[in-house]
Amino acid sequence: MKTLDHWLASSWRRSVLAVLAGALPVLAFPGPALWWWAWFALVPWILLARTARRGKRAAYDGWCGGFGFVLAMHHWLLPNLHVFTFVIAALLGALWVPWGWLVRRMLGGAPSAGRVAAALVVLPSGWLLAELVRSWQGLGGPWGMLGASQWQVAPALRLASVGGVWLLSFLVVAVNVAVTVLVAVRRARVPALAGLVATAAAASAAWVWSPRPDTGERVAIAAVQPGIVAGADSADRRFDREEQLTRRLAGRDLDLIVWGESSVGYDLDDRPDFARRLAALSRETGADILVNVDARRSDRPGIYKSSVLVGAAGPTGDRYDKMRLVPFGEYVPFRSMLGWATSVGKAAGEDRRRGTEQVVMDVGDRLRIGPMVCFESAFPDMSRSLVADGAQVLVAQSSTSTFQHTWAPEQHASLAALRAAETGRPMVHATLTGVSAVYGADGERIGSWLGTGASASRVYEIPLARGTTPYVRYGDWTVYAALLTLGVWGAAEGVRTVRLRRSGAARRPGPPARTAHGSPARPGR
Repeated sequence: MKTLDHWLASSWRRSVLAVLAGALPVLAFPGPALWWWAWFALVPWILLARTARRGKRAAYDGWCGGFGFVLAMHHWLLPNLHVFTFVIAALLGALWVPWGWLVRRMLGGAPSAGRVAAALVVLPSGWLLAELVRSWQGLGGPWGMLGASQWQVAPALRLASVGGVWLLSFLVVAVNVAVTVLVAVRRARVPALAGLVATAAAASAAWVWSPRPDTGERVAIAAVQPGIVAGADSADRRFDREEQLTRRLAGRDLDLIVWGESSVGYDLDDRPDFARRLAALSRETGADILVNVDARRSDRPGIYKSSVLVGAAGPTGDRYDKMRLVPFGEYVPFRSMLGWATSVGKAAGEDRRRGTEQVVMDVGDRLRIGPMVCFESAFPDMSRSLVADGAQVLVAQSSTSTFQHTWAPEQHASLAALRAAETGRPMVHATLTGVSAVYGADGERIGSWLGTGASASRVYEIPLARGTTPYVRYGDWTVYAALLTLGVWGAAEGVRTVRLRRSGAARRPGPPARTAHGSPARPGR
């Protein structure tokens, strides 16, 4: 143990170890998808921070671990953003500085059973605070939230219907804290075991008591995935390929056909020939087609990414303009200061324009859909809002072709399972180049994925669902509870500090008594 302490006394060694410890949770996400690993992955990081000699060092351990976590979760950006990826990881990693300090404060030294019991609530709340701040789309959005690693676990999906991905993150961190205590703090194993039992009880209660989606009528929705189409005329050739794949769907009695993000490279008002071809496809297949236009608008300045519904007579007038853009991919935040990112990577040369409101579209006479574009599917509040407005099926149009041979496509597709479970509504995730996937109202996968090597169209029979999940009804209550917890703990710590100072002042000896002439009084006089 002394050898290990001596080895960790080196600041740079400790920092490297913290970076590696922070990167460990990435193995729980697709592609490795070792979901069970998330329940133990934070233990090395917590063990390191709790042994810091000072709070400042623990805070630095939090920063280094956060850097490793963000860099590992976004490593597939390196070929595009190059050195700027490290800058982003360093900036976002700073969000875990308070968490590192909290770990030492709650678990450092030989914590009492009461402090450990508090840590089981305070430390997960501190983690949620970091996830909440980075979930702002200007900082990259809620990509890689710890709870999202549980997308393929049925009990976890049930919990998501109660408290969203936030509740999953909270519980995953709480279990990691409990495991750390079992490993390192023998005198406080009872509250750690109690925390594990409480987590199991919460999962069991959600499994038994949370309302299940009431499924009934089915709809047939097809996803069209053209695959990689490169070259100077790729927009035209991609449209041709999508047209061919869509024609194969004729006679399938479909309710809707979904094309991926940027599936149409021209504004349909500027290219009426494309609008006519789409209308002909709608008549031939007997279904409306949801395309995604990535082009400069003819009726207003700027480039928009828009979900456009096309029927037998042409565009129906239903249109959704993407609201939350991908930082650096579709716009450069604070371009006046960070515009240099375009010279070291493939950042957006021109900022896309934003939409102003979400839209629920009517498809035929029996289906209402809620469209989202690309990484908007990472935002729980967007899908929740669409379902609250009456969407029966959530639809995400995406393209991860830039990151085709990385973990990004699978990780993106997995997010749809969480959004479906949270809202109790099925979700279609349709892409240009894979991975395309469909999930039922309980978050369980329907059919098989269309992988990154596929160029195909596939029909999914999707049960519609009724009812309202607790998450749709009550929203991000887990976040509010976490903020309240941190506030109460901070107030209690403040009161405790004041009392300690007062008691210390009361015990401190005062100046010796003096006589009337000013000389110190002697005992007995």
